[in-house]
Amino acid sequence: MNHSEPLSPARADHNRRSLQRAHKLAHLLDNAFRVPGTQWRIGWDSLIGIIPGVGDVLTTGVSLWIVSEAKRLGAPGGLQLRMLWKLLLDMVFGSVPLIGDVFDAGYKANVRNVQLLEDWLHKNGHL
Repeated sequence: MNHSEPLSPARADHNRRSLQRAHKLAHLLDNAFRVPGTQWRIGWDSLIGIIPGVGDVLTTGVSLWIVSEAKRLGAPGGLQLRMLWKLLLDMVFGSVPLIGDVFDAGYKANVRNVQLLEDWLHKNGHL
């Protein structure tokens, strides 16, 4: 999108819907369940990540959708790289038995990435 062109209402609505889908996915992956008796939340990323060898790779694959959505929305390469870096950290550290599961639950790469995307969209007038 050319920054000198005003954002059409249809495009703004499209961007909001895309961001809303990204928020929903991040919630499912990082915060879907409350640990009973605590305020701590975990998601499918932490639960599936328990499966040795395949869990973190599988959830990283799903998480890449958020980065692809950022690209589709016109996010710059630098922002996409920051998002990919967060996913790489999540996958590498998350794959360490036991400690990685705690890291996964606390780091919440998907929520962080959606926040980066949302901040960029607001800052650049894409919403």
